[in-house]
Amino acid sequence: MLDANWTGTATTPSPGLYPHQWSWDSAFACLGLARCRPERAERELAALLEAQWAGGMIPHTVFNADLVRKGYFPGPELWLSRGRPEAPRSVETSAITQPPLHAFTALRMHAAASDGARSRAFLCWAYPRLVAQHGYLARVRDVGGEGLAAICHPWESGLDNGPAWDRPLAAVQPPPTSYARPSVPRSQPAGVDHERYAWLVTAYRDSGYAEGHLRDEHPFLVEDPLFNTVYLASTHALAEIAALVGADPAPHREAAERIHAALVRRLWDDEQRCFYPRDLRSGRLIRVATIASLVPLLDPELPVPIGRRLADLLLSARFAGAAGYPVPTCDLQASAFDRSAYWRGPTWVNTNWLLWAGARQQGMDSIADLLYGGTLRLIRQSGFREFFDPFDGSGRGSHDYSWTAALLLDLMAARRVVPEACPRET
Repeated sequence: MLDANWTGTATTPSPGLYPHQWSWDSAFACLGLARCRPERAERELAALLEAQWAGGMIPHTVFNADLVRKGYFPGPELWLSRGRPEAPRSVETSAITQPPLHAFTALRMHAAASDGARSRAFLCWAYPRLVAQHGYLARVRDVGGEGLAAICHPWESGLDNGPAWDRPLAAVQPPPTSYARPSVPRSQPAGVDHERYAWLVTAYRDSGYAEGHLRDEHPFLVEDPLFNTVYLASTHALAEIAALVGADPAPHREAAERIHAALVRRLWDDEQRCFYPRDLRSGRLIRVATIASLVPLLDPELPVPIGRRLADLLLSARFAGAAGYPVPTCDLQASAFDRSAYWRGPTWVNTNWLLWAGARQQGMDSIADLLYGGTLRLIRQSGFREFFDPFDGSGRGSHDYSWTAALLLDLMAARRVVPEACPRET
């Protein structure tokens, strides 16, 4: 299936529906490809890094030039990256980013490699580009000034229509369109508010993608626990990669300490026993519990009491404790929960994988086993679907979804089960 979704430079998330290369989709795809297509995993990550902007930003979408124009929205005609001095010359891309899983993925690819010399050579090539990515996040996105990276659009979170974005989106008021009657009330966001999504892009684009616009004017600016935990995990990975390629790991270790401290200080709510996003425009935590609230289990320095509280929350009736299949992406008891609406309730294999990796990081073997078994049951029952109903496990969204297949390969390899039908690429 991953072979069928391969374009020559990247693995599309799903044929037809998602025809381009997406940043963290590719990172997840590479985790699985590293197990049986290591050279192709390197080509895919290299294609993404070659689309990096001059300032270090890795775009969340790299557009496939072979497709019919306007065959997918939002396409390159919304972003207009072509001709921007900081944008890559060879491809058209978006101008925002996604969770920076790439250094973490590159290190795991190296750990899985059978040809250590070739893999180390790839790390030497990738390392300065990954350093530039993290430099961009520290320089441009640390608007709060304490070490965390802020997202400027719900698409950057990876959880596009998650209920945590409803409140900050409600504060975004696009100018009235010329074709709308003034008497028609404007809709409030209900998780999928494409008018506001598109307006956030155009406002940023019309500023010339200026760093000062993000800091001083852009209306959506949020410190997200999932994005920043992934940022932290990749910063730790950069320190290890630095040691492998003969660079100094100390700056990355110092950066990881700063991100960890800010994650706990700024996003942990001790009274609610939960991590929440922080809206930098209002200065307040967004107290909506989602799957992002649990992902800080990936933090290797997470205080033990906080880790236990997250484990209790994960196993409670608000999440896995009352679902047939782990883990719903929204608090089951929240008014925003919707079992069929993308990131507002269904279970996804990639977020299950992040929690599985986090549980292993914390030594929570029983939780890791629960996530492993539940995820495999979903795929056995319903196939390689985009997401799944958390109660009955039925498949939802697109078919032949790449990260579902790729992460299954990684999970199976972690249990030392090698798929028979996984021949080496010749």
